[in-house]
Amino acid sequence: MTDGEHVTMTRIGLIGAGGVAQRHARVLSGLPDTQVTGVTDVVPEAAARLAGEVGAQVYGSVEDLIGSGPDAVYVCVPPFAHGDAERAVVAAGLPMFVEKPISINRDTAVEIAGLISDRDLLTAVGHHWRYLPVVERARELLAGRPIRLISGAWLDKVPPVAWWARAEKSGGPVVEQAAHVIDLARHLGGEVDEVFAYGNGTPPDAPDADVDGATTAVLRFASGAVGTLAATCVLGWKQRAGLEVYADGLALALTESELVVRDAGGAEVITCDPVSAHTAVDRAFVAAVRGEAEDVRVPYGEALRTHEVALAVAESVAAGRPIAVPRAEAARV
Repeated sequence: MTDGEHVTMTRIGLIGAGGVAQRHARVLSGLPDTQVTGVTDVVPEAAARLAGEVGAQVYGSVEDLIGSGPDAVYVCVPPFAHGDAERAVVAAGLPMFVEKPISINRDTAVEIAGLISDRDLLTAVGHHWRYLPVVERARELLAGRPIRLISGAWLDKVPPVAWWARAEKSGGPVVEQAAHVIDLARHLGGEVDEVFAYGNGTPPDAPDADVDGATTAVLRFASGAVGTLAATCVLGWKQRAGLEVYADGLALALTESELVVRDAGGAEVITCDPVSAHTAVDRAFVAAVRGEAEDVRVPYGEALRTHEVALAVAESVAAGRPIAVPRAEAARV
């Protein structure tokens, strides 16, 4: 936004002041001509701390924050808290960035997607892996090659937030955590038609935990490819999070920081800084808000399709049978 030599500051409001909101606030504050101007949170002390760090104003409610006139709003709330904040932002007609997962159920996400589509609003969701240089390289290598097998894994610990190990609060490890891997599998391999999943029935060692400590799933892709997903949260460290892709004559292994490429000629290791994707996802959204280069890779409607797969895995565990994945409309939401 320029007027001769005058540059207009892009004003960002934050709904939520937890760890993910703090990360976005740091990145946004480092972007040129961008300022976090308002923060609201159900915990006023958390909002005050974050606002103090970035020089923003604290607001007592979502409505007050929206009324302050931001150019765009970030919704960085726990999974169970999605819904009301998005409805308010959409009603105000503001561009909106939503952190994943976009809800803990389908009804809320589908409703919000419909509201966004009706208003034709600019949106983005925080599936930042799509901005990794190694992911872009993987797509280049796979172009024109039929994918046969995709194997994803998220093998980790219980994050240090009280709500995470409760299914009614987080949606479970696949919905809350392994969604990044599912999104990457869709990004590289296309849509998933059906899943069949099992949970181990034993929660991790965490207060009031009721989520499965381990989950495994088989995925059938529309392309004819097959896949697997393994997730666990019983470790005290992050063992691995990534994806392996097998196409004719090519094997790829992807993480946030590395791509290993192997073919008949040998292996190549390509590395990248995972922080680059955290910066790129925010930079792309702010640029789109300004009407500059359009590089939003996961608008809300695209994130809904990933969410549908994660929810289908959870439903399959509960039902003990294969679940067909609903095909959400991928409008510009």
